[in-house]
Amino acid sequence: MAPAPALILFDIDGTLMSRAGAHHKRALEEAVRRMAGRTSSLDAVPTHGKLDRDLLNLLLTEAGLSQRARRLALPETIRLAQSIYIESSPPRLEDRLCPGVRPLLETLAGEKFALGLVTGNLTAIGWRKLELAGIRHFFQFGAFSEQAATRALLARAAIRHARKAQLVERAAPVALIGDHANDVHAAHWNRIYAIATGTGLGSTEELRAARPHLFVTDLTELRISALATLFASPIAGQTKRRREPVIPPRPDAPPA
Repeated sequence: MAPAPALILFDIDGTLMSRAGAHHKRALEEAVRRMAGRTSSLDAVPTHGKLDRDLLNLLLTEAGLSQRARRLALPETIRLAQSIYIESSPPRLEDRLCPGVRPLLETLAGEKFALGLVTGNLTAIGWRKLELAGIRHFFQFGAFSEQAATRALLARAAIRHARKAQLVERAAPVALIGDHANDVHAAHWNRIYAIATGTGLGSTEELRAARPHLFVTDLTELRISALATLFASPIAGQTKRRREPVIPPRPDAPPA
């Protein structure tokens, strides 16, 4: 199979679908309850733009575990959270798709673009959401929360995988579509195109302030012609990689 003309990476929550997180949040909380024997909650935590592994670490901290205990408990907690979500997920999520998602994916697939995920979801949770929304078949691979310490490193892993698997050539344009400033920062750090959509929970002002290369109110506005124009332009301001401006790795995170 010939390499794709471009690689398009998508965030999930707030980008592909909205308000699909209730069962997800409960799965994280229940996994920590089973591991720590104490109840902790994300109800007062702004989860938008965060990685599941960081949220689990926060919950384990709230449950009273020491740094060493958290480090030892995290792998099993990650496994439990995914298992719980699979068992308790809603029957369908098609009604949670953001505007324009399915037509855009159909168009990109028709143009033979390589499609992947860069998401804060844990692997099984992310794929299950896409299955329930009926869009799993559009995506060839993904980079998920437990695979790297930050969103920028997840994006880097996704790009490397796509090139190593020869889904795209090294010179092919790469874009990351997301709804949070962290998605835009991750794109900038990796020197790829940042496309922001205003369908997330954050403010449009904050999203625009992150300086995406392209902003759309929702994905109904994203056309192939706009992508062609974007890909024909240089990635301004990315001649030298800057220090990563995304949430830093936790003190107990393993080396990336």
